[in-house]
Amino acid sequence: MSKEIRMFKVEADESEDMVIEGYAATFENPATHGFTEVVDRKAFDTTNMKDVCMKYNHSDEHPILARTRNGSLQLNVDDRGLKIRANLIDTNSNRDIYKMIKSGLLDKMSFAFTVSEEEWDYETDTRRILSIDKLYDVSVVDVPFYDSTEVFARSMDEYQKEKEKYEALKLAKAKAKAKMELSLN
Repeated sequence: MSKEIRMFKVEADESEDMVIEGYAATFENPATHGFTEVVDRKAFDTTNMKDVCMKYNHSDEHPILARTRNGSLQLNVDDRGLKIRANLIDTNSNRDIYKMIKSGLLDKMSFAFTVSEEEWDYETDTRRILSIDKLYDVSVVDVPFYDSTEVFARSMDEYQKEKEKYEALKLAKAKAKAKMELSLN
């Protein structure tokens, strides 16, 4: 098996903690760079994610940003893809990366992995990654392989306000729907 690298977008917090969130991989979003590659929805079902680092551009030259082993990096597979949440410790390099994410200068992610199962469609030059054996790292990157990735930085206060607006809108829609159903009866 040969190690491969993919990139994606992350979201971040602006409170005292430097928290970033996003997706290191998305499902069913083709990336085309000489050939087309698609990550299957079940690709991470049996992936070894015991000790995954978060890096900048997959580089060993830059200090690690976060890690699953110490709990500063959490990984979750959901309907969209491989979601990450990282709490960056307060270092000069992490502050720089965080500021670049917050400003939009860095807005994509990637992932480094080995494939245990794949399918090729030679008619369309499409590779479908069916199963990923090991996840080595997720990275904030300058240039992604998958353009469907992104990374954001925002404050927890801002997030809470957005969530409250969302909940209020959801409640208003439910009330309007119930009122309309009552008027129809």
